[in-house]
Amino acid sequence: MTLHTEPEKVYITGETGEVLAEVTFPVGEDGVADINHTFVSEALRGQGVAGRLMQAAADTLRSQGRKAVASCSYAAGWFSKHAEYQDLLACPNKA
Repeated sequence: MTLHTEPEKVYITGETGEVLAEVTFPVGEDGVADINHTFVSEALRGQGVAGRLMQAAADTLRSQGRKAVASCSYAAGWFSKHAEYQDLLACPNKA
C-alpha cells in the first residue's frame, strides 16, 4: 500500500495501482476546502485507515494554509475527536 498526497485529495493504492481508500477535499472559489468524501475498501476497514487519511488530509490543508468545512460525516466526527486540528475548520465547533 502506498499513500499519495495531491492538492485536493489523499489516497492509498494497492500493489496494482487500484485506489483502496481516499479522502477528497476540493477547494471552493472562497479558498475553503470541503472535505466531502471518505472511502475505505472493505478489505481495509477496521484498521484505522480512514483516520490516517484524515490526518494526512488535515496536514496537507495546514501546509497549504487552508481552512476547511467537513461535509462528510466521517470527517465531521474525526474533527470532533481531534482538538489539535480545530484551527483548520472554517466554522469551529461545526465539524
